[in-house]
Amino acid sequence: MARIVVIGAGMGAMTAAARLAVAGHRVVVYERGRTYGGALGRVERDGFAFDTGPALLQLPAVYRDLFVKTGKEPLEKCVELSQVEPAARHVFADGTTADLPNASRAGVGEALDAALGDGAGARWAAFMNRARDAWDRTRRPLLEEPLWADWKVFAEREPYPSVARKRLLRRERRAVTLGEIAEFELGGDARLRALLEHFALGAGLDPRTAPASAAILPYLEQTFGVWSVAGGMRALARAVYERCLARRVEFEFGAAVTRIVEKDGRAAGVELADGSVTDADFVVAGVAPAVLEGLLPGVDPRAADDAPARSGMPSRLTVLLALSGPRPEGTPHRTVVHAADRAAELAALFGGGDAMADRPTVAVTRPDDPAAVPDGAHEAVTLTATVPAHRAAADDRASREVFAARAEQLITHAERAVPGLRERLLWHEVRTPSDIAEATGADGGAVPAPTLAAADGRHLHPANSTRVQGLYAVGGWSHPGGGLPHAGMSGTLVAGLIVEGPEFRGSQ
Repeated sequence: MARIVVIGAGMGAMTAAARLAVAGHRVVVYERGRTYGGALGRVERDGFAFDTGPALLQLPAVYRDLFVKTGKEPLEKCVELSQVEPAARHVFADGTTADLPNASRAGVGEALDAALGDGAGARWAAFMNRARDAWDRTRRPLLEEPLWADWKVFAEREPYPSVARKRLLRRERRAVTLGEIAEFELGGDARLRALLEHFALGAGLDPRTAPASAAILPYLEQTFGVWSVAGGMRALARAVYERCLARRVEFEFGAAVTRIVEKDGRAAGVELADGSVTDADFVVAGVAPAVLEGLLPGVDPRAADDAPARSGMPSRLTVLLALSGPRPEGTPHRTVVHAADRAAELAALFGGGDAMADRPTVAVTRPDDPAAVPDGAHEAVTLTATVPAHRAAADDRASREVFAARAEQLITHAERAVPGLRERLLWHEVRTPSDIAEATGADGGAVPAPTLAAADGRHLHPANSTRVQGLYAVGGWSHPGGGLPHAGMSGTLVAGLIVEGPEFRGSQ
């Protein structure tokens, strides 16, 4: 039985902890905050309740496998999952609306034909067939297996089979970015382009530079579906935490780790803020890169000439709305209100400035969940938009004022999805990138994207094994990247590497 210390109680870290405990190890989790769940926060006020992290779950099979492997009760016995229908309503800049069904590629094609005109569905379906090829080529090595030592094969090869674009008397061109897929392969329809590019935008990626392999993002949603959790995503975090407790994982909250103890080139424990030291045979770090580097002063445990590059990520602005009046019958769980000017939005987000487009793309979440409201005469709505990461301190008044103004822009734009929104508004709260930084430790409140192939490795994440023997990285900032399913898989991979050793090659 090994002694294992886990730093942080995020979803990836708790997944690793539960699996390691089942394997017979003694696991202690040290979390600097007051609770578990990492990015899966919850705000409660006046009988309203809001998720402050992801609103929907993709690939629930990752957590189903966790619960099967760590106990007799399956996931659905611990939380109530429901496929939302439709998966999303899209409100485009020209006023066109399309309701896209959940986990039905044929149904999506029919909906696009009905909303955008004949032929739109066929163009999208052909694109999705190519996206399936990219998914089939990358699913195991970039999601289900530890990062290969020769990871550069993923940096150099584009798995998306682009269609050749023939040009008179000139060499043919193939799409190498998501934006070029929209331009070359989707027929020039601005609405189809917006539909495709919002998947990248939601992950914090610039569609103009994101590799064509980002095509797997819409493929995942439209093939495997999206799920809501009764009681919000916080209920999923609570279920994983309770599974850890059932497997005798120990938790210490309000316990900040200040140093990873190294002995003879190997991680040998951790030192806490109170000066106490806990010895360990292995250390699992579920923290942001800057935090991990600070725990081993003078050493970046994940930086090496043969390590993937790390690219900066934007953050998110979240606005929590308490509304009078019931949720109307037939209201979609999620509506995406697209930007009035996509070019201006991308320039503001990725142009290096700190501006924000007047009417940016905003995701409007309206759960049909009694746990989210004080009674049936009220509605809880969450608005989310991608914004630049922000490095001001959490108490920076000027920063708060900037984001308060941006929140007003989101509310105005969201009225296209929620008629009469301003008249129904009782109060609202704003969650800024500074709040994300406080909750997760990520620099500027940045949110990691899933790992992607190609683009010279800029969208790969460092391996779960580090340069320090016995130290492993878990969570969205390590392989296979950000997002709930990817975080869960990182925990699975770290547990496998510790239990089975470097020869571990993922679940079969």
